[in-house]
Amino acid sequence: MFSNRWAILIVLFFARMTMGFQFQSLAALSPLVIESYAVSLADIGFMIGLYLAPGVIVAIPGGAIATRFGDKRIIILSMLLMMIGAALVSFGPNWGWFTAGRLLAGAGGVVLNVVMTKMLVDWFAGREISTAIAIFINSWPVGIALALLTLPSIAAYGGLYLAWLTVLLVIGAGLVLFAVGYRAAPGAAASAPTGIKLARLPVYALCLAGAIWALYNAALAMVFSFGPALLSERGWDLTIASSATSVFMIVIAISVPIGGILADRTGRRDTIMMISFVAYTILMPMVLFVPAWATPVIFVVVGLLFGLAAGPIMTLPSLVLRPEARAFGMGVFYTIYYAIMMIAPALAGSMADRSGSIGMAFFLGSVMLIISMIALGLFRQATAKPKATI
Repeated sequence: MFSNRWAILIVLFFARMTMGFQFQSLAALSPLVIESYAVSLADIGFMIGLYLAPGVIVAIPGGAIATRFGDKRIIILSMLLMMIGAALVSFGPNWGWFTAGRLLAGAGGVVLNVVMTKMLVDWFAGREISTAIAIFINSWPVGIALALLTLPSIAAYGGLYLAWLTVLLVIGAGLVLFAVGYRAAPGAAASAPTGIKLARLPVYALCLAGAIWALYNAALAMVFSFGPALLSERGWDLTIASSATSVFMIVIAISVPIGGILADRTGRRDTIMMISFVAYTILMPMVLFVPAWATPVIFVVVGLLFGLAAGPIMTLPSLVLRPEARAFGMGVFYTIYYAIMMIAPALAGSMADRSGSIGMAFFLGSVMLIISMIALGLFRQATAKPKATI
């Protein structure tokens, strides 16, 4: 087992990265899945969102479950569920088995995401916590980018079966590394769950913060979920289309920690968020109209600006939650996130089918960020301190 916190961060990073890799596997291979299973874009969108659907149920009690049975045991169980789900997708004979595998894998992935955040805080509380969180958050886009870069090529070489098997093996590697390499932080003792008085929970402001984070991620999902299919529709080879889409995720992985550093040093968190929102809203729909060679350029520019907002957004709950309400409050925060992330891809796929253009997903992403800007303004109004009167 590792005892250095940075080595532990690597273990947590890789384990969480496998969740992003598995989540993105369907979108990366969507043209082949549509052809093999004779399904529609609406079906693909529904299945993408289905992976996160269990979060609506387990986000709030996830921390309490880990407290009762132990963080490491719950993560190992969660990754076993991810592997079983991957096996059902790989070996299942029809779409029904595919659906069951996706749902089961998502249940494991959701619990992993919630509990690992707590584990990271245990190791870094009071010591480089901002840097550690920025690195940890990046495991999600890194997993997505790796899926986009590798799975289409693997499928081109050995078919869908080999690609699904690769997902299973990657999760297995993450499970082994975590089981062998992780240990609980020194002095991290599980405390019994305590009651939370709902009257003391800032429900309105917290829901606005959760909506901003959820809509931000849903807009991001429009790109990595439907980008390969969009470029394939425009005549790109699937492998090249996925690689071009992965550029967006790679650039975001670079810009996320930069955004956190800028926010801490300048204090202009709202400005950074607005720049990110406006950049996506205006520039991303342009991929539908520019020449093919310009698409990666837009992905790079938008990815660089869009990733800056992730860190500042994640600070919003801390502005309204008291220490005694943080566990329950973050559960509410993540429940909103998972609910919107479950619905958004299915809605985008349905809109694309009805309009006959996958590009509708990108317009939907822009609409989501316009709503986020409004929600940010309402959040600041809700949290503004009353001015003293004379």
